[in-house]
Amino acid sequence: MQYLLMIYSEENGWNRMTDSERQQGVAAYQAYTESLKKAGVLLGANRLQNTNAATTVRLLDGKPQVLDGPYSDSKEQLAGYYLIDVPNLDAAIAWASRCPGAAHGHLEVRPVWTAPYDAPSA
Repeated sequence: MQYLLMIYSEENGWNRMTDSERQQGVAAYQAYTESLKKAGVLLGANRLQNTNAATTVRLLDGKPQVLDGPYSDSKEQLAGYYLIDVPNLDAAIAWASRCPGAAHGHLEVRPVWTAPYDAPSA
């Protein structure tokens, strides 16, 4: 079953780290990503740009309303994700607890709703 591990952290926290702390952080994420790959469970992963690069779109009276920034304002922001394929929620939680992001923020583990669909042809 596929799970999305969403990493929430304070996006300015990285800037307050020393160079040494940032290097350790990068190394920790690289090691974590490598362990997911070696286990054969990694389907995808990416770090997201800061919220000042975000755009929110919603419909108001059937017309798109475009706003700069994220929809919600909170202490922690969605910083990145891992998409994994594991047997069950317990396995997803085990992987989430090993993610470096769990030590400086929190991870939301959410099952992916997979539904068959016909992809548009090019």
